[in-house]
Amino acid sequence: MRRESHVRFCERLAVRPRRATHLVVGFQHEADARRFWDAMRERLQEFSLSLHPDKTRLIEFGRFAAQNRERRGLGKPETFKFLGFVLISGKSRRGDFQIRRKSRRDRMSAKLREIKEALRERRHVPVPEVGKWLAQVVAGYFAYHAVPTNSPALSAFRYHVLVLWHRQLCRRSQRAYVVWERMAKLADEFLPKPRVLHPWPSVRFAVRHPR
Repeated sequence: MRRESHVRFCERLAVRPRRATHLVVGFQHEADARRFWDAMRERLQEFSLSLHPDKTRLIEFGRFAAQNRERRGLGKPETFKFLGFVLISGKSRRGDFQIRRKSRRDRMSAKLREIKEALRERRHVPVPEVGKWLAQVVAGYFAYHAVPTNSPALSAFRYHVLVLWHRQLCRRSQRAYVVWERMAKLADEFLPKPRVLHPWPSVRFAVRHPR
C-alpha cells in the first residue's frame, strides 16, 4: 500500500456462511479494485461460495480521498469496520494524512454490559478482590485496543468501568454510598491507566534483513 496513492478498499470479503474470512485489499485505481472484485466473485463461485452482500464494499479511502470527494461535491471519506476497529481517513496534528483506528462503539458497549452483569454477581465480594479482577479485565481490553490514535476510546472504557464499579458498590446496602474521591483512589490502585501499547503499523511491519 503506497501512502501517496489513492487507496480503495474491498471490505470484509466474507466467503463462508458461518466461518467468514475477513479481508481488506487496497488498490491505487478504482478499475483495478473492480477487476479484483469480479475475479474474486468468479473464483469463489467455483467452490459454491459467495461474497457476503452486506459486508463487501468498495469505498474510496486514502491520502487523497477527502480532496477528491470534496471536488465532486461529496462528503467526508467513508469509514469501514475491521477486526473490532473503525478505520478513518484522518490527519495528524501536523495536518498529514493518517489512517486512524478507533474501537467500535458497539463492541465496547457489549463488553461493558458483560462487565456490568459480572459486577452484579460480585456485589458482596470484597473490594480488593473485585479490584484485582477488574484490573485483569481492563488490561486485557487494552492489550488489544491500545493502538495509536485510539487513546480517547481507552480512556472512555476505563471511565465507564469505574462508573459501573461505583454503582455496584453503592448498591450493596442503603448506607453503602461511596464518594467519588474514594473511587478515584480505587481506580489509581487497581485500574491500569490508558496508554498506547502497540507501535505504528509502519514500525510493526517493518522488515530488516541482516545484510
